[in-house]
Amino acid sequence: MIYLDNAATTYPKPQSVLRAVSQNMQGANPGRGGHSLAIRAAENVYKCRVKAAKLLGVKNAGNVIFTSGCTMSINMVIKGLLKKGDHVVVSDMEHNAVMRPLEAMSQYGIKYTVASVCENDEETISNFRDALNEHTRLVICTQISNVWGIRLPVERITAMCHEYNIPVMVDAAQSAGIVNINMMNSKFDYLCVPAHKGLYGVMGSGLLVVRDPKNLQPIIHGGTGSDSLLLTQPEYLPDKFESGTPNYIGITALSAGIDFINSIGEEKIHRHEIELLSMLYDNLSRNKKIKLYTPRPNEKSGGVLSFNVKDKTSEETAAYLNSRGIAVRAGLHCSPLAHKHFGTENIGAVRIAPSYFTTYSDIYTLSRVLSAGSAR
Repeated sequence: MIYLDNAATTYPKPQSVLRAVSQNMQGANPGRGGHSLAIRAAENVYKCRVKAAKLLGVKNAGNVIFTSGCTMSINMVIKGLLKKGDHVVVSDMEHNAVMRPLEAMSQYGIKYTVASVCENDEETISNFRDALNEHTRLVICTQISNVWGIRLPVERITAMCHEYNIPVMVDAAQSAGIVNINMMNSKFDYLCVPAHKGLYGVMGSGLLVVRDPKNLQPIIHGGTGSDSLLLTQPEYLPDKFESGTPNYIGITALSAGIDFINSIGEEKIHRHEIELLSMLYDNLSRNKKIKLYTPRPNEKSGGVLSFNVKDKTSEETAAYLNSRGIAVRAGLHCSPLAHKHFGTENIGAVRIAPSYFTTYSDIYTLSRVLSAGSAR
């Protein structure tokens, strides 16, 4: 099978990641014992935390919190920070991992405004600025759209918001491991990261990076392996936000995934994906039956390209490709706002998302199969 659904989860995984999963299936509980197995497990968790901090430009590794995934990280910020009467600004490219928690919080008096993303970054920043009000307590912005591959100017949006002392949460679901992220330079207040996508880890694990934790409250309380005489949650990081047994297998797999990223380099991975998508874009643009919605991918784009075949639903196109051994994602991709932006909320779109393991031959085959299918 030609797998092109890497925006959902990367496949295949590096062999080093698979080995890490296999070798640590019987690992002890890190930080919950004084014996050698538990100590070794705790050391491996710490090593991964340090690697993630270095990759993401975080000064203090304790500010890297292990979570069950990007969605959990997002919920931890939204539900741990906002209070009745607070206002939030989001982009119109946000995933339901952002929108559904906000909708759920609306019953507690939380309101939000959607800022439109434009091709011109200045217009996008202006739209965010215009959406702010005296009650705005958080701005949420995806770094790369999971539907269209559009890269938002999150660094500049953050700088603008900080002029008003408003914190910013960045959803890095489609960017971590692919584009360089430096928390110290960008000054994002909260960064939400999945392990199983661009970091080549496994599902069920992720990261929340916190620049300043003082206003963020934990939404889960429990055992941390520290200060066990206290019935209250520890206030120091990372223990404040890490209750219960950690996903040791996921963490060690993430550690191996970060090693893989570092061995190749984010720039090389990103360049490879963009070259593949540019080749695909050029091939599809010659086909009058194929509708493209965004400009040709370039160095500022993410590793995602979506399209439709005229007179076919996105699901019909995906089913046809699947019957030819090509795996893609169709539908709304859990991002209805992004589809409304381009008017595809009723038909969805076919999403192509390569990885470092995708070949030029894979893209050629996809182009050939689409050409044959659209001619039917």
